[in-house]
Amino acid sequence: MRRLPSLSRRAFLAGCAAVIGSARLSSGQDRPRVGTTDVGQAIERLPLIGERLRARFADLHRHFIFEYYPWYDSATGRHWSDAERTPPAEVSASSLPLLGTYDSRSSQVIEQHARWIKDAGIGAINLSWWGVGSFEDQAVHPIMDVMRAFDIKVMFHLEPYSPRRGAQYADDITYLLREYGDKRRYDTLLLLQDANGRAAPIFKSFVTLLSPTSTNCQGVTSPVELFVPDDIWRQQVVRVHRDFAPDFGQVTLVADSLDAARTAAAGFDAGAVGNPYIRPGQWEGYTAAFDQRDIPFSFAVNTGFDPLPPKTPPTDPCYRPSLFEPSYDVQWNVEASREHAHRLAAARIKASFLTTLAHQINPASANWRRGFLLVPVNSFNEWNEGTAFEPMKSYRDLTGAERALYHNPVDGAYRLDTLKALMGELG
Repeated sequence: MRRLPSLSRRAFLAGCAAVIGSARLSSGQDRPRVGTTDVGQAIERLPLIGERLRARFADLHRHFIFEYYPWYDSATGRHWSDAERTPPAEVSASSLPLLGTYDSRSSQVIEQHARWIKDAGIGAINLSWWGVGSFEDQAVHPIMDVMRAFDIKVMFHLEPYSPRRGAQYADDITYLLREYGDKRRYDTLLLLQDANGRAAPIFKSFVTLLSPTSTNCQGVTSPVELFVPDDIWRQQVVRVHRDFAPDFGQVTLVADSLDAARTAAAGFDAGAVGNPYIRPGQWEGYTAAFDQRDIPFSFAVNTGFDPLPPKTPPTDPCYRPSLFEPSYDVQWNVEASREHAHRLAAARIKASFLTTLAHQINPASANWRRGFLLVPVNSFNEWNEGTAFEPMKSYRDLTGAERALYHNPVDGAYRLDTLKALMGELG
């Protein structure tokens, strides 16, 4: 199956940032704020927010969902060798994982992941899925078996593995529901409850509603390979809704889209975006358009990006390396600079957590009106993009050669611990 390379994935996300036209901010301008209230005061209100949410959502922790990538293979170096890296000497990650270059199908690895996820108070994971028979597909049952033992539910994140993505969307969802729902008697598949207690499966897709063409920095316009016309998406969405209405009332289909009008035209039930280049202070400009159309929308809790550049820069004259985000010119070999970057990442976690909740509990939001709550957390273990909450090795445990290559912090668990503290305040 065709795969969207990691570089292309990052280029797409960076392109979204360019569309926003946002200026780079200094570290001082990137302080977490929620509306006009500073983050400290907002955190103090989390227990009250938790009470309000639990009154509507009995399964509250299930609505906080880690993006989870089951695509690593230690034997072949799959995904650990992206961006021209040669494990184990060097791996495709901006920071070294605490567990090293693991295999996503290892029961011991999955169990440790489940312990960390459970301990953080998160109730579900969103599996990156690349089609029937793919490496990721083969990992699903082993992952579900372990997650079931830890009372963690599983949903699916349909990736753009083919230009025919939209034309097979309904078939893919039918397969996922039959193989991982019906065959397992729904022991682990997430059935997310709305405020009325109605439970149904939920699926999210990546790069759903793209433009048919793109224009590069030199003014050259080219077709977008993964573009799917909105009417094709609508046909597929209508088919899923029709086929599974007798079982669930309505399966919830979530588009990865910032365009409220096209999300509505394509018939999706909600929108959700995990792009960390869009800062929490910018979210309101997008959520308002969705609220006006009564479509629930969620931005993801995130750490910002710390992407790994390719060793050999692409020959594309428009290529620009992705920089650390929140915007800060990091000197990774200088401890004070490195740790300041990690403090900014922790601040982004807090700001994004508080801002996505502030939107979704606003009575004027489509989320609150429709009784819909979705809090994606991007990500548990996307190591190449540097968004992982999964614990890293602490800096003191790196060799001298590793310190020259990687961005590991003094406290390798700081991201997960920051999220755990927020979930703890929520109650």
